[in-house]
Amino acid sequence: MENFRHEWKHEISAFDAVLVRQRMQAVAKPDPYAKNGRYTIRSLYFDNLHDKALREKIDGVDRREKFRIRYYNGDLSVIHLEKKIKRNSLTSKESVPLTEPEARAIARGDYGFMQESPYELVKELCRKMQWEGLMPKTIVDYTREPFVYTPGNVRITLDYNIRTGLGCVDFLNPDCVTIPAGDPVIILEVKWDAFLPDIIRDALQLTNCRAGAYSKYAACRIYG
Repeated sequence: MENFRHEWKHEISAFDAVLVRQRMQAVAKPDPYAKNGRYTIRSLYFDNLHDKALREKIDGVDRREKFRIRYYNGDLSVIHLEKKIKRNSLTSKESVPLTEPEARAIARGDYGFMQESPYELVKELCRKMQWEGLMPKTIVDYTREPFVYTPGNVRITLDYNIRTGLGCVDFLNPDCVTIPAGDPVIILEVKWDAFLPDIIRDALQLTNCRAGAYSKYAACRIYG
C-alpha cells in the first residue's frame, strides 16, 4: 500500500541555509545515518527514449513516477532500487535492495536476473525496460544535510553540490567523473505525514526562499 507524504521544496540562498542549519540544530535532531551531519548520495535515473519522466516534470504533470538506483557515501554494500511516485503535492517512495552485481546488470540493460527477482519492483522495472524503453539516463550526485523531528514524522534536508555524470554504466565507480549541474543551488526539502508541527513551520520561515518544484534529475539533464 502506497504511503503518501507531503513535500515542500525551496531554492534558498547560502545565508538562509545557515539560518536553517542553526534553527534545525536547536529544535530537531540530525539523521542518525549522517556522518558529521551529512552524507553524499549518488543516483542513477532512468527514462525512456522520449524522455517521458523529464517532460512530465517540466510540464508539471500531476501524476508521475521516476525510477532510480541509489547508494550513499560511496558504500556499495547497501544499494537500493527506488520508484518515486508523485500525486499532486503528495509523494511516495517504494524501495528494494540490490546487490552490487545486480545493480551493474541493470545499468547494462541485462534483464536476466530481473525476471526471477523476488521483488515486484525489480520485475516492474524489467517490464518497463523491455516494453517502454526505460534505460539509464544520467548520474545525479549531491551532498545532503538531514534533520528529523519525530512528531509528524518530519524530515528536513539541505541539498547542495549537485553534480551530473553521463557515463551511466560507470555509476558504481566512486571515481566516475561528474560535473556541476548548472549554477550552484541549495535546495531545502521538507517532508511530513499528516501534519507539520508549528515549531518546524515557524523555524523554516525565510524571507528569500522560492517555493517550487526543483528537480535534481531535470537539472542534471542539461547536458544531455
